[in-house]
Amino acid sequence: MTALSDDEIHQIVQRVLAQAMGSGPAQPAAPATPPPAPKESAPAPSKPGAKIVVLGADHGGVDLKEILKADLTEQGYDVRDVGTYTKAAVDYPEFAHEVARRVADGRAWRGIMIDGAGIGSCIVANKVPGVRAGMAYDLSSALNSREHNDTNVLTLGAGLIGPNLARQIVKAWLTTEFGGGRHAKRVDGITAVEKQYLK
Repeated sequence: MTALSDDEIHQIVQRVLAQAMGSGPAQPAAPATPPPAPKESAPAPSKPGAKIVVLGADHGGVDLKEILKADLTEQGYDVRDVGTYTKAAVDYPEFAHEVARRVADGRAWRGIMIDGAGIGSCIVANKVPGVRAGMAYDLSSALNSREHNDTNVLTLGAGLIGPNLARQIVKAWLTTEFGGGRHAKRVDGITAVEKQYLK
């Protein structure tokens, strides 16, 4: 909505007062610029070459999500935030599912989901075919989940780790490459088990 200048507001007030007091002929109000039609909120355009990281959280993880979002944006990632945005109580499966779905269908390179403990969101994310979610609570678990398991979704427990450790975990997880070799055969085994249960 276009903001009116102080001068325009003053003129409108003067016209209204003149009409109310009967001290002058009624003047037609200046045509106002109509406010723009409401639009669906759309994601920010992708930064050329930036890797898309989708973030989600429940009410227990929303503060940590905001901290990580600022860090990742500063590091040059194209961050997509799927909520939640307040501390009002919500159910983590909804947000974990959305993070996992966007990774599985290729809309995001990686996903990070934060709830109170990280466990529930990890379980939810692993229900989505194509997702290999891992919960990390220290640098070793973050590195191992990437090197050995080629995880594409990370879950964190905001009630278990502080912001500084979370930042280190996320950085390590996003920058560690899959080891391949003997680990590739084992990740193929994970995928084979998943395929047995797909309808």
